Amino acid sequence: MAICFWLVLSFFAWYNWNEGRRRMTTHKEPGTTLEYTDTDRISPVRLQTFRHSFKEICAGEAPWISLGKFMHQFFGCFSHLRLELVEESIEIPDHCSPEQFQWAVFCAASAEYLCQKYGIPCPEWALNPRYSLETPWYYAPGADLPRVQEKLRQTTPEPFTKRNIFCGNRVFNNKYEYEGRRGRRKPA
Repeated sequence: MAICFWLVLSFFAWYNWNEGRRRMTTHKEPGTTLEYTDTDRISPVRLQTFRHSFKEICAGEAPWISLGKFMHQFFGCFSHLRLELVEESIEIPDHCSPEQFQWAVFCAASAEYLCQKYGIPCPEWALNPRYSLETPWYYAPGADLPRVQEKLRQTTPEPFTKRNIFCGNRVFNNKYEYEGRRGRRKPA
């Protein structure tokens, strides 16, 4: 009898949780309507655009924290707003360090790459020839080794290589398209 009671209670808890996930709450922000499934709290949600991500990088945030937040929105909860996430141009500060400029170029290359991959019109700012590095930047574990550099040159997508960035083809793997351990992927 107790087991039956807990099974019924578990079913209703699951059902209520699942129904809550289906209801979308809408929050208005200037110029954008954001929809999210968190019905327990309503708080302003800011789009993590490339502009916002780069601003955070310049303020001292670790680059992959800022870009990770962008990726979560681009691939996950705000994938219906992909154009809005890439269209705002980044702002280069007056006293930009060489490392910050590398990340600015990386953001431009990323915007072009993601737009090509997902059939989104590429914004003009990302195509600006200003966003190019004079010396090659190899970004991967072991990137100082010649064999790793060769592999990066062979596998890095064209929007990065034309800007002299070599990071391989796995930088923007979409975990939301991954199905199980067999490596099957859903179409984008």
